[in-house]
Amino acid sequence: MAGSERVAETAPTASARSTAPEAVKILIAGGFGVGKTTMVGSVSEIAPLRTEEPLTAAGLDVDDLAGIEEKRATTVALDFGRITIGGDVVLYLFGTPGQQRFWFMWNDLAIGALGAVVLVDVRRPESSFAAIDFFERRGIPFVVAVNGFHGRHPYPAAEIREALALPEHVQVLLCDARERTSSRDVLIALIDQLIDAATGAAAS
Repeated sequence: MAGSERVAETAPTASARSTAPEAVKILIAGGFGVGKTTMVGSVSEIAPLRTEEPLTAAGLDVDDLAGIEEKRATTVALDFGRITIGGDVVLYLFGTPGQQRFWFMWNDLAIGALGAVVLVDVRRPESSFAAIDFFERRGIPFVVAVNGFHGRHPYPAAEIREALALPEHVQVLLCDARERTSSRDVLIALIDQLIDAATGAAAS
């Protein structure tokens, strides 16, 4: 009897279960050096897990550093962070490696992901074409976030959409990956898009 009472005391109630936050897996993707690690680190409410390694001379003929000559380290596996949105949704953020030789990991990282943020550097937009194609081919919803390095955005969202040949349903957002609020707003826009899609599917 006492044992059953202890179980009753510790078992979660129906109301507690109903208020547990919804866990959502989100990928932060894009080309080499676009700011993926920076975005995960700026917005995560926990100390982010990073798998960065210093760039070495061995990669000089492999990694294109044009426009990002100041870069000294790179992600070789993944970045991981977490942020709670609105108190009832927890986003688990997985930053993908950017160099082409690590793209084979994207398939595994994409398992279970409900959506993605594709980061774009307007100085090198071609570096994110592969990420856009990856999510389009797999039918994973995504938004495009244009990372304004040094806080600058030389091109409006409409012009960037045209340059990337994006369909109208893909949101193009201007952001600064260094800023927590800016990165959070990008994630909220993606979550709103996922909610709208799920609501529309349920109504049809």
